This record gives sequence, structure tokens and C-alpha cells, in this order.
Amino acid sequence: MPSLRRSTLALFAAAAVTALAGCNGEGGGFAGGSALGGDGGAGSSANISSLTEVIRANPNDPNAYNLRGTAYARSGDSRAAMADFDAALKIDPGFYRAWANKGLVLRQIGQLEPARQAYDRALAIKPDYSAALLGRGNVYRHMGQLQPAIADFNDAIRVDPRSAGAYHDRALVKQTLGDRSGAMADYSAAIERDASAPEPFNARGLLKAAEGDLRGALNDFNGALNNDANYGEAWINRGVVEEQLGDRQDALAACQRGVSLVPQSQLGQECVKRLTRRS
Repeated sequence: MPSLRRSTLALFAAAAVTALAGCNGEGGGFAGGSALGGDGGAGSSANISSLTEVIRANPNDPNAYNLRGTAYARSGDSRAAMADFDAALKIDPGFYRAWANKGLVLRQIGQLEPARQAYDRALAIKPDYSAALLGRGNVYRHMGQLQPAIADFNDAIRVDPRSAGAYHDRALVKQTLGDRSGAMADYSAAIERDASAPEPFNARGLLKAAEGDLRGALNDFNGALNNDANYGEAWINRGVVEEQLGDRQDALAACQRGVSLVPQSQLGQECVKRLTRRS
């Protein structure tokens, strides 16, 4: 068991550096004329139809195009979203929210340099626009330009010290840079500001597990699952920790649940195989 524990903790150490590398981060989300938040119906066909009627009645209203572009983006239609953001900007080139929304769609479809340029335009108009600072910071992060990313997240925190997303996204960069204590502090700060987000709990749990704090890690993975019961990676991480703590039955159940949600997870597959073989 000691050798298994060492090898599993080594996996957690690797996961703590790489598991969130592809994460888009929490910050830099879509902005409408007013904050749209996480409205699950924003991308519905009914909402898009309603906004189309608004545009027909007000064809020169840039905010209407921006709102419909946001709805298209949330529905997954990036091409229609870009057309609407461009229409809004043709009417009002100084519409910084539309520039930031365009930047986010470009980032989501992998066009990082055009995304950075769109965020630059938004910030040239409104330098303290936190959504654009977060968005551009994540573009820099995905481009591997970590110091400019840190600078943007620092500015976002200065503008809005209550921004959980800014702390979470800065933690991702600190993690990549090998600053585990700094990342841990930032994940904790993100949780203090928004205890409903599962990602910071899972990320902090990975760091705790890599350092051998298995009970603390288990508490964090449970925190992530309390916020999102379908968070497959957190189920797998919980299962691996439970295995190390000697609770093999619950560990197997957790890893099986995780693999059902994230079938491609090598860590989960190995966990299930290992525990099934021993049962």
C-alpha cells in the first residue's frame, strides 16, 4: 500500500499542474446591456426570436444586436453571434461590451490573437472593464504568456476585489508557474467570494492531495460535488483519495460514477480497474 500511495500522490501532483490547463476560466463572460449572469434561458430559441423582434422594431439599437449575439453565443452559434456583435459595433464602434463579447467568442473558437485584439479595443475604451481584463488574461494564459496574464488578473482584482473568477484564473497561472502556495491562497480566496462554484474546490483539493493532505482534499472534492453532482473529475478525485484512506467500497463507487461522466479519464479508468481487481 505505501508504494501505491506514493504513485497515486505522484499522479495527483501531476494533475495539480495539468488538470485545469484547458480550463477556460470563470471570468470574462458575456456582457449584455445589463449583466446577464448565468441565465439558462438566454440562449433559447424563444429568447432569440424575441430579440429578433426587438431588432426589427429598433434596427439601429446596438444593445439589441449585442443581446442577441450573446444569446446566439450561448446557444453555440458562434457565427451568428459574431455577425451580431459586428453589427452592434458598426452602429457604435465605442460599444466596449460588444468588443469584449466578440473577444470571448473568438477565444472560444480558438482564434486567440483576434480575441486579444478585440479585448484590447474594449480596454482602450474602458480600461477598468473587469470582464475584458479577465477575458484577455485568459487569452494570454492560453497563449502561454503567463506574466501578462497575471498582470491582467491583478488589474481585475484591483478593479473588483470581490471577483471570484479573477482569483480562480490567477490561481491557474500560479499553478502553471509552480507557485503552489500562491495558487492555494487564490483558490481559497475564490471560494470565500463564491462558495457555489465547484472548480476552485476541485483545484484546491488536487493541490492538497499532492501535498499529502488527503482529508483536506476529500473535504474539497465533496465541496465541489455539493455544488455540481455531475462533476466527473471531482468524483474520480474523491474516489482515489478514498482509496488511499482505506475506504475501498466508496472509492470504487465514486470512481465508477466519475467514469460514467468522464469516460476518457485515464485516472478514473485505472481506479476502477484497480479496485475491481481487488474486490
